[in-house]
Amino acid sequence: MLRRLKPSWAGVAPWFYWGATYLLRGVLWVLGRWTVTGRERVPLEGALIVVSNHLNNADPPILAAALAKRRVRFMAKIELFKYPFGVVPRLYGAFPVRRFEADMAALLAAERILKRGGVLGMFPEGTRSRTGYIGKPHPGTALIALRSGATVLPCAIVGTEQLGNPLNVLRKPRISVHIGKPFAIEAVRRPTEGQVSELTDRIFSEIGAMLPPKYFAAYTETNGADNPGN
Repeated sequence: MLRRLKPSWAGVAPWFYWGATYLLRGVLWVLGRWTVTGRERVPLEGALIVVSNHLNNADPPILAAALAKRRVRFMAKIELFKYPFGVVPRLYGAFPVRRFEADMAALLAAERILKRGGVLGMFPEGTRSRTGYIGKPHPGTALIALRSGATVLPCAIVGTEQLGNPLNVLRKPRISVHIGKPFAIEAVRRPTEGQVSELTDRIFSEIGAMLPPKYFAAYTETNGADNPGN
């Protein structure tokens, strides 16, 4: 039965995505103090990997609403695809990934999207922050970028940690999305561990440069690293 449903997801997902994206933009304008900077930097064509920090489950649709110009296909943890609620990420065009392990199916799905000139959305931390502080990046994003040669677009989301408390919505929380400068990546068929590590650091540094210092306290204390937001 699931096999029969696959074509319908492909046909309905774009309509659902754009409808939900523009509806969310309206909601954010009405219920929150929402700002977006750097939207003019979004490349209008070509394979693109959008990367960002991750503070709340609402980050993927909020990031998509901020970009506006292109449809973003997000990797999402496989647990979100369980029925009945799993219908939502499917309609949104997301695809599942087994986090913190070598999920070749997810890797190939991501590369197919990029080969078609699409946009892939990823959070290098691998999961949302449960502390409000930025976490440690994982190498998956850099690996896909190197294998595909796609352009990387760093973004930073600020304020969505407030959405963990429904009462904060009534206070019109200040939420902002900062879109950085895209940078090109040269495709490498078999990236080395050093190349992946170097690109992971660069991606996270680009994101961190757009975040306020308050998001780095736990990260710097735990890892002894300099605050990239300074």
